[in-house]
Amino acid sequence: MKSSLFKPSTLKDLGVLDWGYTNSDEAKSYNIYEKWIEKGHHGPLAYLTGEKKDKRKKISDYYPEFKSALVFLFSYQKEKKMLDRFYQSSESNGLKIGSYVFGFGGKDYHKVLREKLETLASYLPEGISYKLSLDTQPILERDLAYRAGLGWFGKNSMFINKKEGSFFIIGSLLLNDTLDLPVQSEDTDHCGQCTKCIDLCPTDAIEDRIIISQKCISTYTIEVFKEGTPPQGYPNSGGEIFGCDICQDVCPWNIKALSKINEETTLNPQIQDFFLKTPVDEILKKLKEMTNRGFRKVFKDTPLERTGRLGLLKNIKLFK
Repeated sequence: MKSSLFKPSTLKDLGVLDWGYTNSDEAKSYNIYEKWIEKGHHGPLAYLTGEKKDKRKKISDYYPEFKSALVFLFSYQKEKKMLDRFYQSSESNGLKIGSYVFGFGGKDYHKVLREKLETLASYLPEGISYKLSLDTQPILERDLAYRAGLGWFGKNSMFINKKEGSFFIIGSLLLNDTLDLPVQSEDTDHCGQCTKCIDLCPTDAIEDRIIISQKCISTYTIEVFKEGTPPQGYPNSGGEIFGCDICQDVCPWNIKALSKINEETTLNPQIQDFFLKTPVDEILKKLKEMTNRGFRKVFKDTPLERTGRLGLLKNIKLFK
């Protein structure tokens, strides 16, 4: 049984919803990814092209010692449910932020999850070497999770777990040896005839299991750091100023998964108070009066630090 490696209590304490194991080296969706790049659907995400694209074909191209991987789904479901409840309250100013921002204490998840992965690595058998993998390494992490039997590629291109939906971050341990663990069979597609994510995207960014980045609200609000042309339909998004949860919100698998969440949690007050409670005109005034350095100081080690003051000004002014 795979549970022999980690105690259920350990996984729960670390926020792991599910995990799997695979010894498969080559990404099964690489051809789709390559065609996505060839068609220019990556838009401003140039870091996904060139040598980093080539390395994503096989894990061993990045980590030559690779023999197997442990793949984990780290939850931010509780924060998502609390955030949705807040949006329905009188305190909300009408703006919205992608719920992953509030996961993991509102801190940059890369730093938090590296620590969690190191903790999980401490349970490996003696003599096993490893590398951590999040979304900063040239790894197709959703494909790796698919090979580990943890779910399927939804029509919105998100990775969906049948029991837990998609409000999680994938993190992995790449190992230099195999383990005596079962390899789960790859999951089948469970989207059926549902097209809600495609139909309800306000910018028509979704084709079947493909995101056109130039049209994607998350790409525009997170990856475009200064003035740019917003995707057509963005002002009708309902106030998404950093990231976007729309295609996940309407997914029946997420609705089902979130309905089971009863535990409450807290949302990072620094981000919530500044961006989601303060009147929009006042937010714009504060951001204009801030320096870039001042913004970085206030929001250091949060996901908002990446986009910066000018990027958020660009986004918010469309909803004043």
